[in-house]
Amino acid sequence: MKQAARAPLTFRPMKSQEIRNIFEKFFADRNHTVVPSASLIPIDPTLLLTVAGMVPFKPYLLGEETPPYLRAVSVQKCGRTEDIDIVGTTARHLTFFEMLGNFSFGDYFKEKAIPWAYELVTEGFGLDPDRLWFTVHLSDDEAAEIWIDEVGIDPSRLQRRDRDNFWQMGVPGPCGPSSEIFYDKGPAYGPDGGPAVDEERFMEIWNLVFMQNVQDEPYHVIGDLPAKNIDTGAGLERLATVLQGVDSVFNTDELRSVIAAAERATRTRFEADERSDVSLRILGDHGRAVTFLIADKVVPSNQGRGYVLRRLLRRAVRHAVLLGSKDNILPTLVDATVAAMGEAYPDLATRKDAILEMAEREEGRFRRTLESGHQLLDEALEPLEDGGVLAGDVAFKLHDTHGFPRELTEEILNERGFRLDLEEFERMMAAQKEQARASFKTGDAADVKAAYRTLVRGLDGTNFTGYDAETGTARVLALVREGEPVARADEGQQIELFLDRTPFYAESGGQIGDSGIIKTETGILEVGDTQLALPGVHGHLGTVTAGYLEVDQDAETAIASIRRERIRKNHTGTHLLHWALREVLGDHVHQEGSLVAENRLRFDFSHYRGVEPDELVGIEQVVNQRVVENAAVTTIETTKDEAERMGALAFFGDKYGDRVRVVQAGDYSTEFCGGTHVPSTGQIGPLVLVSEGSVAANTRRVEALTGVAGYEHLLGIRDQLRATAAVLRTQEGGVVAAAQSLAMRAKDQEARLAEFETRARSDVAGRMVDDAESINGKTLVILNQPDTPPDDLRALAFQVRDRLDSGIGVLGSNVAGKAALIAFATDDLVKSGISAGEITAAAARVVGGGGSRDPELAQAGGPAGDQIEAALEAARDAARAVLREV
Repeated sequence: MKQAARAPLTFRPMKSQEIRNIFEKFFADRNHTVVPSASLIPIDPTLLLTVAGMVPFKPYLLGEETPPYLRAVSVQKCGRTEDIDIVGTTARHLTFFEMLGNFSFGDYFKEKAIPWAYELVTEGFGLDPDRLWFTVHLSDDEAAEIWIDEVGIDPSRLQRRDRDNFWQMGVPGPCGPSSEIFYDKGPAYGPDGGPAVDEERFMEIWNLVFMQNVQDEPYHVIGDLPAKNIDTGAGLERLATVLQGVDSVFNTDELRSVIAAAERATRTRFEADERSDVSLRILGDHGRAVTFLIADKVVPSNQGRGYVLRRLLRRAVRHAVLLGSKDNILPTLVDATVAAMGEAYPDLATRKDAILEMAEREEGRFRRTLESGHQLLDEALEPLEDGGVLAGDVAFKLHDTHGFPRELTEEILNERGFRLDLEEFERMMAAQKEQARASFKTGDAADVKAAYRTLVRGLDGTNFTGYDAETGTARVLALVREGEPVARADEGQQIELFLDRTPFYAESGGQIGDSGIIKTETGILEVGDTQLALPGVHGHLGTVTAGYLEVDQDAETAIASIRRERIRKNHTGTHLLHWALREVLGDHVHQEGSLVAENRLRFDFSHYRGVEPDELVGIEQVVNQRVVENAAVTTIETTKDEAERMGALAFFGDKYGDRVRVVQAGDYSTEFCGGTHVPSTGQIGPLVLVSEGSVAANTRRVEALTGVAGYEHLLGIRDQLRATAAVLRTQEGGVVAAAQSLAMRAKDQEARLAEFETRARSDVAGRMVDDAESINGKTLVILNQPDTPPDDLRALAFQVRDRLDSGIGVLGSNVAGKAALIAFATDDLVKSGISAGEITAAAARVVGGGGSRDPELAQAGGPAGDQIEAALEAARDAARAVLREV
């Protein structure tokens, strides 16, 4: 990486935390709501995300939803892996970075955004105005006039550009022209002429996006947004590079301290060698990214954010190995990140122990994977010439069998001067995916959604009354049959019915949809399920069982109340179970998925190991203690910000509006939830855990029963206990002791039987040796031992071998039509070049199979068990031939 002579600073250097504070205060003083950084935002071209990270602000820009505030300012954690392959090789690319931003949703526009940006950069941060350059879009005369006439910049340092100054995300939606601020690092970094000539010398430090248009494809504007909005972004690390007078983001204060920790751990000096510098930069960047992702309760997995975490973690470990590190590197990087950034993000210190445990555990697993994968890769590369192409099936095997990421294989190949047959690899991956979904067919979600908007046009939403009522009256707004809107549905037809109001809960949040009856004056619909056809629009799916139904009829609605009651017990039980899991296992546990049905509940959660039996007992115990307490279960509607201040748990990927529903059980469980619940914990009844297991890497699943189902499960166990006691001829309380006693007697009997079998084999071995053939003073033992399992055949071979001073033995057996063979050669014969493996190979060919090539003890087998005698004769011939040569 090019090192340039640094220009003298014309401002006071600032630490990263001071930059954050100045930025937030500047806009807070101008009536912006300070939005705290929530979970790390994935910078994904298919998503537009809010500064808070969880709710797409695309609806705010399109005028579909009312924003919770008109002005906002945020310092947001961001993640980006699009450029991961070049991270470490440049001075500015990162996978983890922070974005400073101020936002206006239909409030102020260019007239304030531009002067404020200039004021903050020159007065707040103290940058020399003569070192600043500016760009606007070719067509944006308004922005150019504000910069020149109102702000008063030198017109010669304002440049107009086309696509470089038009912001869009590559998908249909909001877009608009932008204006950027650049800092001139000086002649040592490149030619003069502004950012249009060289963006290495002229570093972008702020991008002001004037979000005013809508596009249907990239750069094709089809109209204007309902309001004009501001969306700005200034990379903290880039600003720090300028404000700290360093050449690279990797030399800024916080990131450099993580790299320093990596230097100590790997005993490698930074900026001494470009090759090792790349690895140290990767360790610094990825160490921060891994720490923040785990702090955000992301668990390593093979999909979504979990895959991003696993890829970053494994890439960091591999570069530590390249630097010669034999000890785990991630704990060192986590410690350094927490020390450097804990003031700005206190959650890092709070969750430090959990972060360390998960990082260390995952690193240990990958180091073992790395060792086995490297061995396979080295063997595959050995015959290739320089610049050769590795077969795609090798990379697929590494990925599928050894968990070796394709990206890692490609990275290693590039370093060694090889290439991957990516086409073959992708073909094999596609075939595997196709096989997995061969029996599953589904439509494209976006197409389905668009079709529903057409079918039920005019339905703004269904008024859900089911929190307080199980019956009600409504009006039929639409009927859909076989994908088409109809005015009437007759007896026997399956339809989807839409009402203006309904007590039927539509499946969401893991809770299944309600069933029940909808009646009109002319017919009855038996509802089997209720689904959200569109957000907020309840579709009642069922069969017309009598008469007919028509659009615009009045209807009476009634859910299946007993079924709903069972669902409610399970849903509140799920909340208590979630609380108990975090209480017993730790607050790194969070929901990964759930099913709340009428007959059971299922809860998937993040955890890095199996749950121990005593932990399961503790979880079940604390849940049922809370059930017995019979605390009130209450629900409130409040703002999302207020709910978060209450400590309500929210789940990544769920969309929450400005108003949210919060369910509280006692004073211990508080969660965002739109489902239905019992009014008190006592109504859950006993909660009984019935299973626990793994569903994916670092994801566990528990299933449980509540209420009558839980009680009936316990009754079943009691009946089984009574029956077991009767068989053991003891009382119920004595079953364990009686079973232990029985097990000990069985073990003793097995030991006696094994001793008897050993003596019997010894007798057989003795007779075999006595009857053996002698060739050149060496003993040859060949024996067919019908119906003898391979393990017993092996034990018999050992006993025969122990009786021979010098010789060869071959034993065979036909077990259920399959041939088993085992051969041995004594040590003296092995040293003379005789191999038991070569002798069994001759026999294995006769039975249509193969075997090991071990010279001392070789096993073989094949499907043609009826040819075992012929196979043993082949072995006899092979053994005689080698013994005659001794």
